[in-house]
Amino acid sequence: MASRQTETIEHESGSDNDKGKTLNFKVTEEFKRDFKGFAASQGLSMTDLLKEGYALSKKKRQT
Repeated sequence: MASRQTETIEHESGSDNDKGKTLNFKVTEEFKRDFKGFAASQGLSMTDLLKEGYALSKKKRQT
């Protein structure tokens, strides 16, 4: 069964007034649990792990 997962992605501008936008997408309960556990084990927030994964994927695909 899929669940609703909401992550707030902060803009990279670094402005304190910039509250960011919300991404809404569904993932399985198992994926959410695994993702959250992995992020915690690495000392990262889920948002930071998502940003890091996106940056790595983007770099890999643009080469």
